[in-house]
Amino acid sequence: MIQNNISLDMIQRLEAVAEPVKPTAASPSEAIQSFSSYLTDALNGVAEQENNVQRLNEQFLLGQANVDQVMIASEQALLSLQLTTQVRNKVIEAYQEIMRTQI
Repeated sequence: MIQNNISLDMIQRLEAVAEPVKPTAASPSEAIQSFSSYLTDALNGVAEQENNVQRLNEQFLLGQANVDQVMIASEQALLSLQLTTQVRNKVIEAYQEIMRTQI
């Protein structure tokens, strides 16, 4: 049986992003802190998925895991890494665009 290993935490984070933003009187430093913690959590999630793949690879070599479990975990980690790379590229592109604007 193939199991989907998408973590509940990841789904909750995606739902939180999809919810409409309610206007609050947050200071810029609070907004930066919130965004920083969100990015830190996302990067920690990607690192955790990569560690999970390593653990499953070791279990597979010992005969304790199925190849389908290893492949699913590998693809999930790959997709997470690709998403992280694309987000980074968009952030750099936005930064460069801001730097090109003339005041």
